[in-house]
Amino acid sequence: MRIPAALAEEVLAHCRAELPNEACGLLAGDERRVRKVYCLENVDRSPVAYTIDPRGHFEALTDAERNGWDLVGAFHSHVSGPAHPSPTDVRGAAEPDWVWLVAGPMTGSTELRAFRIRDSRIIEEELEITGG
Repeated sequence: MRIPAALAEEVLAHCRAELPNEACGLLAGDERRVRKVYCLENVDRSPVAYTIDPRGHFEALTDAERNGWDLVGAFHSHVSGPAHPSPTDVRGAAEPDWVWLVAGPMTGSTELRAFRIRDSRIIEEELEITGG
């Protein structure tokens, strides 16, 4: 998956701004490239779990479709855990074709990594952060 550096920084800035809770959002684009990031509310307001605000999800879907994009994934942060899907993340991964970006840990040297989650299997995908 390719993501412009400005959008990757937008994800990380949202993750930092939501501390001490997990942050979350959606990704729009095409099969191989993120075109827009939707920084959304974590209605759980929790440091260990997230649920994307349904109204924000709908608004993101509407905006993506208006621009000719698809929702291609989601992102969230792990406050103190690694940038890797947790068992809870795997159970909640309802979209097998989406890419799941995980930022973590937010308390130290933060990584941003990409995964596909299919049939409860975690498959790391190369995340290319591009200049434009």
